[in-house]
Amino acid sequence: MTAIQSVHIAGYQERLEPKAHTVYQIDIRGHVRSWSIWRRYSEFDDLHVELVKGTGLPPPVPLPPKHKYSILRSHKDSALLEERKSGLETYLRAIISAKEEKWREAFAFKDFLGIPIGRQAGVVGGPPTQFTLTSWLDEHQELQNRVRDVRADINKREALSDQGDISASHKSNVSAKQKLASVLSRIGTLGKGLHELAMNGMNEGELQRRTDMVARLQDDCEKLGKMVTVSRQFNRSGTDPSAPYSPASMNPASVSDREALLGTTNPFTRVTRVFGQSSKPQETEATRPLDDVGLFGSQQTQMQQQDDQLAQLTTVLSRQKQLGQAINSEISEQIAVLDGLSNDVDRVGDKLSKTSRQMHRLG
Repeated sequence: MTAIQSVHIAGYQERLEPKAHTVYQIDIRGHVRSWSIWRRYSEFDDLHVELVKGTGLPPPVPLPPKHKYSILRSHKDSALLEERKSGLETYLRAIISAKEEKWREAFAFKDFLGIPIGRQAGVVGGPPTQFTLTSWLDEHQELQNRVRDVRADINKREALSDQGDISASHKSNVSAKQKLASVLSRIGTLGKGLHELAMNGMNEGELQRRTDMVARLQDDCEKLGKMVTVSRQFNRSGTDPSAPYSPASMNPASVSDREALLGTTNPFTRVTRVFGQSSKPQETEATRPLDDVGLFGSQQTQMQQQDDQLAQLTTVLSRQKQLGQAINSEISEQIAVLDGLSNDVDRVGDKLSKTSRQMHRLG
C-alpha cells in the first residue's frame, strides 16, 4: 500500500533556461504531508522508459505521445498543452490506482515524485539504506522521534515501579531496550549515508552541521543506555518487595562471613600491576544486566559507532588536506610574486644609485 493518496497536475509554465521548454506542476498529497514538484515532458518520457524496462510491462495507461512539430507548437499552443496536461495526470493516477504495485513501488517512480528514497513510502518497515539530502533529514527526524519514545518508556518504567507494578515496569524496560537497540543500528546507517553524501559533493558547512546532528543523537543514546541499564533495586530482607532499596534496609554481612568469602587480606598491602599479567575484567553498570549475546551486540554497536566516527573524521581530514594544499599553492604563488617585486625593487634601486652618481658628477 502506497502513502500517496492523490496526484493532480495544477498547471504549467514556460521556462527559458537553459532553453525554452514547458514544465508541469504536480501536486502530491500523502497520508502525512503534501508537496509540489515540477517536471517537463521529457522527464515523463524517461520515467516511462524506466518503468517498462524495470517491470517488463508498460503502465496501465499509455503516456501521451509526442506531436509532430512539437518543438515549434508545444510552447505556444494552449490547447495542446491542456490536452497533454490532462493526459499526464491520467497517466500518473492510473499508476497510483492500479491493482498491481510494481509500477508505483519502482525506484524510478518514487524518485520522480520526490518520495524519500529508502523508505517504504510511509509504511512501517525496514530502515532506509540509501539517502538523498532530503531523505537523510527525514530519517534523522524519525530517529529523534524514536529517541523520545525510548525516554517515554523509561519514564513509564519509573512510574510503574513507584506504583509497585514490577511486571509492567519490566516490560517497559524491555521495550525501551529494544527501541534503543534499533535506534543505535540506524544511527550507524545514518552515519554511512552522510559519508556517501559528503563524497558526492556536500559542502563543508552542511557536512559539519549534519555531523554534529549525528553526534548529538549518539550522545542521547549513550545517556539513555545508562538509564535503561539502571534497574530499580528492591529490599531483599523479606519486607515489602515494592519498597525501594536503600543501604539502611540491607542486612550487612558479618566479619566472619566476609573473611570466608573474600579471605583475610592485609589492608596495608599495596596492590600493583605486574607487567605481562592480565587484570580481571571490570563489570560496569552498562554490562551488568547483559548476557553473552547482549555483550557481543553491545561491542558490535560500539565498534560500528567508532567506524562511523572514523569515516566522518576521514572525510573532514580529507577536506582539510585539500584546503591545506590550496593554501600551500596560494602561498607559493605569493612568494613568487614577492620575489618578482623584490627583483624589481633591486633594479629600481640600482637605477636610482646610477642616477644619483651622475647628478653628483654634474653638480
